[in-house]
Amino acid sequence: MRILYLSQYFPPEVGATQTRAYEMASNWIRQGHSVTMLTEFPNHPSGIIPQEYKGKLIERSILDGINIIRVWVNASPIKNYRNRMLFYLSYMLNAIVTGLFFVRGRFNIIYATSPPLFVGGTALVLSYLKRIPMVFEIRDLWPESAIALGELSNQRAITWATRLEEICYRRAIQVVVVTHGIYDRLIQRGVPQERLIVIPNGANIDLFTFKASERGQIRKELGLEGKFVAIYAGIHGLAQGLETILESARLLRESPNIHFLLVGDGPKKAEILSLARVYKLPNLTLLPEQPRETIPGYLSAADIALVPLRNAEIFKGALPSKIFDAWACERPVLISIDGEAREVVENVRGGIYIPPENPTLIAKALIELMNSPLELEVMGKNGHAYTVLNHSRKILAERLISHLENYVKK
Repeated sequence: MRILYLSQYFPPEVGATQTRAYEMASNWIRQGHSVTMLTEFPNHPSGIIPQEYKGKLIERSILDGINIIRVWVNASPIKNYRNRMLFYLSYMLNAIVTGLFFVRGRFNIIYATSPPLFVGGTALVLSYLKRIPMVFEIRDLWPESAIALGELSNQRAITWATRLEEICYRRAIQVVVVTHGIYDRLIQRGVPQERLIVIPNGANIDLFTFKASERGQIRKELGLEGKFVAIYAGIHGLAQGLETILESARLLRESPNIHFLLVGDGPKKAEILSLARVYKLPNLTLLPEQPRETIPGYLSAADIALVPLRNAEIFKGALPSKIFDAWACERPVLISIDGEAREVVENVRGGIYIPPENPTLIAKALIELMNSPLELEVMGKNGHAYTVLNHSRKILAERLISHLENYVKK
């Protein structure tokens, strides 16, 4: 099949959205399909477009067989409501124009991933005008999640966003969701069951493996030899509530054998750095965003991976890919997400659950886990076996494209 893939975020940006889009597209290429990726000039999450893109409106390139067309966006390091809207809308408008006039050839489907929801708006226009079937992927319910996190409160904006969302569901020949929680919610909202398919997040099990040599090297470089290391590697955003992790570190500052390692960037990174300076924590290391190919080494250097989200009802349907990345590296997880993620982790016996935004219980759990190395090893191996069997990115991509091929043929 020939696929026009719309994802506002894409490598070299680092993040779950970028990784899923790249892994899906690259696996489809290896299966003999053609993929054109319509994305933005890289800037996320810093909001700064690299110098080599300045003065351009469009740039074409090829990455691992994926035809990439990048468009200019109105990016800004200041993440207020106005700037976010300009950012999203600039992608939508420029992607529509580019898709209509600069994307060559015929396509069997348009595959659009949301959020940002405005990617769905792009797909709607291109699907209608170019008469191409549209597949809509939902990684997070928007605007519901934005409302729950306090990011969106303008009633007019909520109304318009909800209308756009519902039009996307109606137009799509298939709606791909990443969790059963989102699946159930869309059923409640009237999306026909036969138009829904669950393709969960996963891990690249070829890239994400336990790396003993890198474990020793990284621990030595960071002065973590002999420490029990709890790592968080990912976006430093509003949803994660990383202030809770810093509060746990503050509670454990007199426990010198436990160390926290936070790797990544994002809109809340400046606040996290500021809070760390106030707390003056000797048991905390903060690193900037790292290339994705180095993350398995950092996970291997840790003893447990932290996967937190804020205490919001919407997150009971979340199942972050960080869980599977950690498990692929044989690292157990400490999750602070109730609902579907908790159920998976407890059923697999690949980690422990702590209620969201509870630094005291996180601190207590880490002390207990530090003194239970055999239990940690078993949890890590349980998670690894489950991920290889059920959450390989390659297998998930094959499952999805096989489903879409059959559906398009109908």
